[in-house]
Amino acid sequence: MAAVAWIAVDWGTTHVRVWLMSADGQVIEARSGDRGMGALAQDGYELALLALISDVLGHGPVPVIICGMAGAKQGWAEAPYASVPCAPPDVSSAKRVPTQDARVQVYILSGVSQRNPADVMRGEETQIKGLIATQPDFDGVACLPGTHTKWAHLSAGEIVSFQTFMTGELFALLSLQSVLRHSVATEGWDDAAFATAVDDAMGRPQTIAAKLFGLRANALLGGLEGAEARARLSGLLIGIELAASRPYWLGQQVALIGAAASADPYETALTAQGVPVLRMDPTDMTLAGLRAAYSKLDQI
Repeated sequence: MAAVAWIAVDWGTTHVRVWLMSADGQVIEARSGDRGMGALAQDGYELALLALISDVLGHGPVPVIICGMAGAKQGWAEAPYASVPCAPPDVSSAKRVPTQDARVQVYILSGVSQRNPADVMRGEETQIKGLIATQPDFDGVACLPGTHTKWAHLSAGEIVSFQTFMTGELFALLSLQSVLRHSVATEGWDDAAFATAVDDAMGRPQTIAAKLFGLRANALLGGLEGAEARARLSGLLIGIELAASRPYWLGQQVALIGAAASADPYETALTAQGVPVLRMDPTDMTLAGLRAAYSKLDQI
């Protein structure tokens, strides 16, 4: 194996991803584990990290650059938020975490906050940093679909403002724990039903509660299939999100950073509104952001 110069880490709520990096920023090897923030006490992080990387550590300290939930209040060590407008944080403002093992130097990147309206992000700012690093002339909006979808206005290399929507979490709650669980399939799709639902929700967002129960009623009385109900539910929720986030995407280019399962419906909905969409791979953006953060290490 080539010499490991530094280690990039994305620490999520349920999983942790690690990349062993060469001096020129190439990935030597990718590793992962299931010991995310939700499975760890504060004193368990170092051991969880070492379980993934100890076999490649030598005698000298190796920098470990971490983004994500390790920097949350319930994580390894709280990394204070940077406030917008700001460039996505790098190691110059990172939380330096003492370790028992002298073979690692751990830096946890800060998240980003906004006072009015109140909002926070932790982890997404590193993907945005990757977007800025790989698309330095990009001025527009980044959309990061997921459990908590982020919309961020970017200009001159800074996050100017952002807003979070709990659309993914609402979909999961409604489809798996509400009365709609009896009508919504866990897989399958209907493109036409999705498009119609997006238009309905954007046109009359005030009717969303009635439209949602209509999925159950249509399943009972009209034979609505589970796959179509799934697409309609997604369309209704994304539709009200697009109605509320219109000031972000209207007249803008949107960089869509997300896995296909979550990003594809957003691309469909945005394209129908005439919005130009630039698709970016989330893993590539995370790595690019961590590389950009690491590049400032010699300045601290």
